[in-house]
Amino acid sequence: MNILHINKFHYLRGGSEMVYFGTANLLEHYGHKSLFFSMYHSENLPSETSNYFMPYVDLINSNGMISQLKTAGRILYSFDAKKRLSKLLDKHQVDVAHLHNIHHQISPSILHELKKRKIPVVMTLHDYKMVCASYSMLANDKPCEACSGGRYLNAFKNRCVKESMTKSALAALEMYLHHNILDIYSNVDVFISPSLFLKNKLKEMGFKKELTHLPNFIDIKKFEQIREDKEDKQKISVVYFGRLSPEKGLWTLLEAAKMISTNVEVTIIGDGPIKKELEEKVKKEGIGNIEFLGYLKGEALYKEIKKSKAIVMPSEWYENNPMSVLEAFALGKPVIGARIGGIPELVRDNETGLTFEPGNIEDLSKKIKAILKDSLSLKKMAENVRSFVETECNPERHYQKLMEVYHRAKVKAQGETGLGESES
Repeated sequence: MNILHINKFHYLRGGSEMVYFGTANLLEHYGHKSLFFSMYHSENLPSETSNYFMPYVDLINSNGMISQLKTAGRILYSFDAKKRLSKLLDKHQVDVAHLHNIHHQISPSILHELKKRKIPVVMTLHDYKMVCASYSMLANDKPCEACSGGRYLNAFKNRCVKESMTKSALAALEMYLHHNILDIYSNVDVFISPSLFLKNKLKEMGFKKELTHLPNFIDIKKFEQIREDKEDKQKISVVYFGRLSPEKGLWTLLEAAKMISTNVEVTIIGDGPIKKELEEKVKKEGIGNIEFLGYLKGEALYKEIKKSKAIVMPSEWYENNPMSVLEAFALGKPVIGARIGGIPELVRDNETGLTFEPGNIEDLSKKIKAILKDSLSLKKMAENVRSFVETECNPERHYQKLMEVYHRAKVKAQGETGLGESES
């Protein structure tokens, strides 16, 4: 089969791009051909269809009235995206279109073109954009469900998007247009939810399209070549790696670090909007067991993780099915994770790690101490996490399930009825 993968970013920017490229590579491994439709960027990976990509747009720093109006038009309905995709489809046969994050930079306007050509459409959900105008279900850095039941005007009232009245109004308008007026997502045959939490939450919020549960996967073989440096084997540390932003619970982590032994180092890897504030807090309060390593990727990142005893994920928003947890597991590291979103589906107490109450400084510090105290339990958890990804998150299992989803999408696209909603 020829599968067209669509995502607004075509470089390794975050977890959703790991899934986007990982899915394409997996399908190629099994003999399928991968094509891509995305947006231009200087860091893009090579693609034979890159000449059809959307022009780059910076949604954060759009200046001037004309530029802002063009950006707003692209968010609401991009005729250019539809036209460019049409040209790509004129030149390349596509059997299935697999969408990921398309909002804003591409827009769901492309769904009309795919539907017109009767191409089966599958969409993997990486966030809560189907029910939340700001995608994250956060307001004032706290979980928020005010848009439940299609009450998108609340996004404007609460200034959910960048605390901006204008951007929040545009986001609310986008939701009403796409969901209420155009019902544009009815052109997606099957939605994939990587976590049961996301699937159930979308249903609670009023999303009625077909959803099937298919967790992310990881190839453990790619991590076997990562070796610990001998001089670092005695290092006692826990590591956070990911985006440095308010919803990730990093303020809680800094406070918890003050409550554990100074011999236990808390290593923070990544970049983001609150990095400078975090560093200033550590310096001002003299928190001596915090180390910032900045942004790392690939082998450099994995070597730092290998040095640690465990990974900590203190999120305070509804995480989906975090690839960072699967990466940690593949490296043999248990996770201390907040009991929120899809994290508890992966982090099982005393099996693959320990969980704690989100935002609870004392509980987090207690769990860090507990996981480091018992070396036998830590060793057993390290064995369990590798076994977990080998049996439940392996590429072969994911491929078979994905083929079933593609088949169901094909049947729906051909107009057959009676399938109902999947509960898988």
